[in-house]
Amino acid sequence: MFAVALQSTPALAPPLAILAVLVVLGVVVGAAGSAVARRLSNPVGKYRLLYVGVLLPFALLAYGVLALLSLGDAVAAAVLGGTEGVAAAVLADFAGLLGGGLVGLAAYAPTIRGVRAARGIDLSTGWALARMGRYVVGVSAVVALALGPLHLTNIASPLGLAGVLVLAVAVLFGGAPWIVAAVRSTTTPTGATRDRLDALRERAGLDVRDTLVLDTGDEETATVHVRGPPGYRRLFVTSTFLDRFDDGTAAALLAVQAGRIEGRVDLLRGVSVVAAAVPLVASVAGRGPRWVLLGAAFVALLVGFRCCRWAVRAADDDAADRVGADAVADALERYAAVHALAPTRRRVPNPLSVNVALGDRIDRLRGR
Repeated sequence: MFAVALQSTPALAPPLAILAVLVVLGVVVGAAGSAVARRLSNPVGKYRLLYVGVLLPFALLAYGVLALLSLGDAVAAAVLGGTEGVAAAVLADFAGLLGGGLVGLAAYAPTIRGVRAARGIDLSTGWALARMGRYVVGVSAVVALALGPLHLTNIASPLGLAGVLVLAVAVLFGGAPWIVAAVRSTTTPTGATRDRLDALRERAGLDVRDTLVLDTGDEETATVHVRGPPGYRRLFVTSTFLDRFDDGTAAALLAVQAGRIEGRVDLLRGVSVVAAAVPLVASVAGRGPRWVLLGAAFVALLVGFRCCRWAVRAADDDAADRVGADAVADALERYAAVHALAPTRRRVPNPLSVNVALGDRIDRLRGR
């Protein structure tokens, strides 16, 4: 009996060996992708496409391979002495996600030098990897905890699965103000910075509970986001956003965020994810006709993403009503210039994108 128990315990060495191979492949994929992106027009835009279209799917693929090899269960067995119980399941999820994230970090590392050259910034490879590593660890922990309810109940129907997925997405979206603050270095604005942000928010018509400044260091990413549920929305602005944008540009970009709140852009994205994930997971779990469920997931994704693009345009319109269409268009052009990004334009919208091409947004605002 003892021998049978030993045989049933997942071995840690095989998945770790495959993880090492995947890390090496990640470095190769990242280096090859970076070499191509640097030689194309609009390299910054191509790097963003590389991250979303190649490196992220590669990391997800690595996570899937490691899950098939039971890396998480092997880690849980080694740490806790078994794989039974919710604690072991959450630890297994965390280990699997962290393994996929490690592969993603390995693929990201060779691109840092190319981004530094394309944007003309003094970005330290070590600092960038440390910041991204903290983000990967934090997100892996949060997602593993959010998936915890999946291990508390035996899901026997798509309806039960939908309920658990809705709960997980609600935790991620509702807890975003604290999650972002936990995985990123932030400071609370004081003095003149606080007064300036208050004036800019009032000018843009943006109502939030509080504001935190994200330290971007040499990364020089000038972004702004609003996260959280109604009643506790938190504004995140980067230090570069405050340094590089004048008040007119900053107010216009904040007005876009106010428009996104009115248009419920983040809510639509969350609903789209759940609507597509329910039939997809049900198909993988064998809870119904596989190809019908896969088709339903694909249709839900297309419809949801189209609604998201419509909401992005509506947010631009709302911002134009607040501060003027030309002011918003100028702000988007300034945003592109700060990031060495050439605004792209598409004759046909990308059906698998939740965003509208930046150049199309600017042209549309100019047309008003």
